[in-house]
Amino acid sequence: MPIIDSQVHAYEANTPKRPWATVPNWPPHVTGDEMVAAMDKVGVDGAIFISAFSQYRYDASYAMEVARAHPARMAIVKPVDPDDPAVADVIAEWKKVPGAVGIRIMLRKEEGRSPSDPGLDRILRAAVRHDFPVNMLCWDNVDAGRAVIDRHPETRFIIDHLAILQPRVPPAPPNPWADLPKVLELAKRPNAVIKVSGACTLSREPYPFNDIWDPLQRVFDAWGFNRCLWGTDWTRAFAVVNYEQAVKPFLETKRLNDSERAMLMGGACAKAYGWSPSR
Repeated sequence: MPIIDSQVHAYEANTPKRPWATVPNWPPHVTGDEMVAAMDKVGVDGAIFISAFSQYRYDASYAMEVARAHPARMAIVKPVDPDDPAVADVIAEWKKVPGAVGIRIMLRKEEGRSPSDPGLDRILRAAVRHDFPVNMLCWDNVDAGRAVIDRHPETRFIIDHLAILQPRVPPAPPNPWADLPKVLELAKRPNAVIKVSGACTLSREPYPFNDIWDPLQRVFDAWGFNRCLWGTDWTRAFAVVNYEQAVKPFLETKRLNDSERAMLMGGACAKAYGWSPSR
């Protein structure tokens, strides 16, 4: 099976042409071309490019440019706005975009959004109509994420970043896996899969981050490898790990057999998004 990174963020430099909404602690630019070059260096065949909310909010125009330039290597996901009364029309138009494979909602605590928010209901009903999986960022807010999933059993959810809050700078917090019991319970929802993305940022040890494997094994046992999507969360993880360090531990660990590795590092992602790269 191909190796597919389930979450990357590419973006241009911050210029008046396409100004950033915020300036995170990421590199000054990681263009689509630069992202593909980084993938080539470590043998990653394709990636799901999540349009960067930090820089571009709900504007996925740069992601569309990258998908046009690299259609065999990148598929794209767009964040959508629950406060937009026309969001269902936005999703309908997104379905027509070459390379579009999903949409994303933000359900962090800072959004302060109720699981019963009517804007979320509009989005999730439209996702079903247009056969899109919904990426959901609910780290540090797993209870709200669970409520949304239970409210919409007909919607396909892809849970971002293990649903566990991940650091933007080292070190990892003293108990980085505190929400793991909630994540394991979440696996009972058959309409959800989970991204094992950014996991290396949760390590309290140096590379190759051997302390991540015991908690990850509990995730694999609860969710099953066919519902676990490996990913790097590059470039959000930039200040904690480099791209190679986020890839190689999964390629080289003895904790996975060949079939488990193939499913985790590509097979489950291809199934969840209905997309595979081609060299």
